Amino acid sequence: MMGTELHNNSMNVVEKLHLLTLFLKANLHPNSSSESYQERLSRLEGDKESLILQVSVLTDQVEAQGLKISDLESSLVEHQHKLNSTEEMLQQELLHRTSLETQKLSLMGEVSYLKLKLADMEGRQTHGAEKQHNAEGLLKELRILKDKVELLEDQKLQYEKKLKATKVKKRSLDLNGVIKEASGIFILMVYSRSYRLRRTQSGGLQAADPDAGQFKRGGLRATAGPRLTRTPESDYSARDMNIPFSQWTKEQVCGWLEDYGLGQYVNLSRQWVDNGQTLLAATPQDFEKEMGMKNPLHRKKLQFALKAFTSKTVEKSAELDHIWVTRWLDDIGLPQYKDQFHEARVDGRMIQYLTVNDLLTLKVTSQLHHLSIKCAIHVLHVNKFNPNCLRRRPEEEKQPSPSDVVQWSNHRVMEWLRAVDLAEYAPNLRGSGVHGGLIILEPRFSSETLALLLNIPPQKTLLRRHLATAFSALVGPQAMQEKREYGNATGHVPLTTTAKVKPKKLGFTQFSHLRKRKPDESADYICPIDSGALTVNGISRLPSAALRGLSPSLERQAKKLEQAGTKVQTKSPKQ
Repeated sequence: MMGTELHNNSMNVVEKLHLLTLFLKANLHPNSSSESYQERLSRLEGDKESLILQVSVLTDQVEAQGLKISDLESSLVEHQHKLNSTEEMLQQELLHRTSLETQKLSLMGEVSYLKLKLADMEGRQTHGAEKQHNAEGLLKELRILKDKVELLEDQKLQYEKKLKATKVKKRSLDLNGVIKEASGIFILMVYSRSYRLRRTQSGGLQAADPDAGQFKRGGLRATAGPRLTRTPESDYSARDMNIPFSQWTKEQVCGWLEDYGLGQYVNLSRQWVDNGQTLLAATPQDFEKEMGMKNPLHRKKLQFALKAFTSKTVEKSAELDHIWVTRWLDDIGLPQYKDQFHEARVDGRMIQYLTVNDLLTLKVTSQLHHLSIKCAIHVLHVNKFNPNCLRRRPEEEKQPSPSDVVQWSNHRVMEWLRAVDLAEYAPNLRGSGVHGGLIILEPRFSSETLALLLNIPPQKTLLRRHLATAFSALVGPQAMQEKREYGNATGHVPLTTTAKVKPKKLGFTQFSHLRKRKPDESADYICPIDSGALTVNGISRLPSAALRGLSPSLERQAKKLEQAGTKVQTKSPKQ
């Protein structure tokens, strides 16, 4: 810019000089004032020379500025190259930063999973420490018993030595007696040749049974206890199911208790039980007193089993043992209660008769976990206690229906979260008790409850909105409408993850009736056996339209109840 301005100025000066010379030539003419013109001419010539000098100076400056301009242009090109390279580096840094953020999110998900695993391992470690303490006590007892056994073995060896000595003495005495008897017989035969005498009173000359003296392998030792005498064949043949339980022997009853998971009470039962009728006529207080059965759930398990024997009813739930129940707790997302359920020997029959107090005894205090177990039991009722009714793996289905979702396990719900791009939050569902039955059957369970369980922060509104749309598409429009109506109802209490269940307290008016009447637990079952009316949070209602098709029995009962309601409505105007 400066070079162009200097060039323009020099051109203007040259033009002015040219115009000035033309003006002087035109105005020069001889007259009286020639001297003044000469002075002016000389002055103008001086100005011309000064201007020429200025022009030369300006041209030098123009050349210098041109050189500077070329240098600046070259530096501008270099800076442009540097700018392009820095932009490329910036783009690479941005790509690296995005990859680092994705790695950070994945690492955060892994950290949350490891925290849960650490908490689980700490719980197991404490439980393992208790088991180790108990094992040390058992080892001490085993050492004491071992010392006693060694003493008994020493005494046994001494007794065997004494027995051998007495046997040798007895044999020598028997030989002497036999020799004396033989000599007497020989003398009698000599003196009475015509008669044959038969010694019938002789104890040492009777013929022995040839079969009795043969050695047989495979028999039982004289010191073998009841554990060795019970063979697998005799175990089931001895307890013939066609024989009434009241006629079972003591050994049959004790064997049944051991197979039923109550083997710790067998020793005391041998001292008390005479036959099966003893257990049938006993009360829970007798079980606690005579068998040492302190656990109320063990008494309840035994009562229901004896009741099944007397009523001769075959329940499908009786085929599910307490080992299956621990796997079932894994499927519904509550593995933290496996030890309590295993110690209480809760089996399939007890599941359908569980009460709120039973769950509190099993240390299940969370209201959400109570609802989870309740909905899971309802799914078992609907599927007639099919042990494989819960779906653990995704199948080839584009959009699952509510009747499919209600059978989802906790692992299948986590797979669904991964499918809807929420994989980093899926590990948070471990130990939450969330399964398909809870999502569909519980009207208070919404997308907000699921977001709380997944630990999605409230400020991440886009994630919560995405979860809400995926949740509504999963449950279906009818179930979502019912959840909204239930949430908008008066007196609605939202479901929280921290709410606890408190045990029922007896009032003063109820203490007088405790000994007069037998308490009925059927009203306190966490999931009533009658599956026609689904009770949710203390409110009895018909199964929703979104749940129809889950089982034929539910559908028939719902239709019958609806028809009965319409008949009553049609008769009321006529009356």
